[in-house]
Amino acid sequence: MNNVLMFKFLKPKLPPDFFKSIKGQLVVLVFMIIVISIMTYLVHLSSPIDTRLNESKEFIVKQGDGMKEISDRLEEQHLIRSSFVFKLLVLEGWVFGKLKAGTYEFSQSMSVQEMIDKLVRGDVVKEKITIIEGWDLRDIGFYFENKGISQTKELFRLTGFPAVDHRRSLELSYSIDNIFDSKYVFLEDKPDYYNLEGYLFPDTYEINKGESLNSIIPKILDNFNQKVFTGLKDKIDAQDKSVFVLITMASMLEKEVQSYEDKKIVSGILWKRLANKMPLQVDATVNYITGRKDSGPTAEERQIDSSYNTYKYRGLPLGPISNPGLDSIKAAIYPRQSDFWYYISTPEGETVFSRTLQEHNEAINKYLR
Repeated sequence: MNNVLMFKFLKPKLPPDFFKSIKGQLVVLVFMIIVISIMTYLVHLSSPIDTRLNESKEFIVKQGDGMKEISDRLEEQHLIRSSFVFKLLVLEGWVFGKLKAGTYEFSQSMSVQEMIDKLVRGDVVKEKITIIEGWDLRDIGFYFENKGISQTKELFRLTGFPAVDHRRSLELSYSIDNIFDSKYVFLEDKPDYYNLEGYLFPDTYEINKGESLNSIIPKILDNFNQKVFTGLKDKIDAQDKSVFVLITMASMLEKEVQSYEDKKIVSGILWKRLANKMPLQVDATVNYITGRKDSGPTAEERQIDSSYNTYKYRGLPLGPISNPGLDSIKAAIYPRQSDFWYYISTPEGETVFSRTLQEHNEAINKYLR
C-alpha cells in the first residue's frame, strides 16, 4: 500500500495558524491516529490470510474477467480478506487492464499484491503434453480428451477428420484452410481438402493449463516448421519433391518399420515401386482407414474403396497416415538403394527383405503364418 499516496489523499486543508493551538494539535493527533489505524487495517487486509497455509488452490480467470469479477471470486474462495483492497491495489498500480486469463495457483500464504503480480505476469499453471511418433489424429484426439484439453471432435473440426477424403465427405467440414494454411509456408503444397495429418510433429510440449486448441496447434506447427521445414529445407529442396509427398512417405515408414536403417531401405523400395508404377501395398494405409492396430489388414479390408488404400489404388495414399518422427522424415529424404523389392515386418519387429515375389511369399509363410 502506498502510504504517501494515502496520506496525501486524506490530508485536510487547514488554516496556517491551526497547528499552533492546543485544540489544533489534538485534532491533528486524532487525525493521524485515524489515518494510521486505517492504513494498518488496509495493510492487514492486503496481507496473507495465513502464512502457514502453503497448500495451493487452482483459480481460473476467464477471458473477459475484470478486476471486480476476479476480486469477488478470490474473496468468495477465501484466498483474500477483502475484494475492496484488491481493487484498490490494482487501481493504485494502474494494472486494471493487464490481468491475464488462465489457470493460476494461489494459496492463503500469498499477499494480495503477490497475487496481482502473478496475474499481471500471466504466471499460469503449466502442464506437459507428449505426441508420440506414429500417432495419427485419432490417437491425438483421444489423448487430448483424456487429458481434459478438448473433445476429440473439437480437434477434428480444427485439423480435419482422419481417414476422410473431404472432397467426398463435404458434410464433415472443417476450417483448417481459413486458420492455418495461409500462416505456414510448408502447408502451401498441401491440397486444400486435406487435413493436418502428418504435420503435428511428435514431441513434448509445455502448454498453459486450460489453453485452447487454437493456441496449442500453432505451437505444434511452429515446432514442425523449426525442426523439419527449416532444419531440413536444403535437403527437401534437393529432392525435387514437395513437403506433402515426403511427409506422406515418412508417415508410412513410421508405421511400417522400427529402425532407422530399415526405414531407409524400405524408403528405397517404396520410391522404386512408385517409379515403376507398382502398387505400394502398404498394410498401414489400410489400417489407417479401419483404425486397426493389433495386426495387418484382412483380405476383405484390402478391398475397401478408399483413396488411402494402396492395395486398391496405385501411387501414394491420399495423404499422410500418421505423424512421423524425424528419423522417418529423414529416411523418406535419404532412401537407401538396394536390390530388394519386398519386405515384411515380423511380430518381433524385425524387417525381412526379399528380392523376388517368391522369396517374399516364403518369408510370409515363415514369419507371419
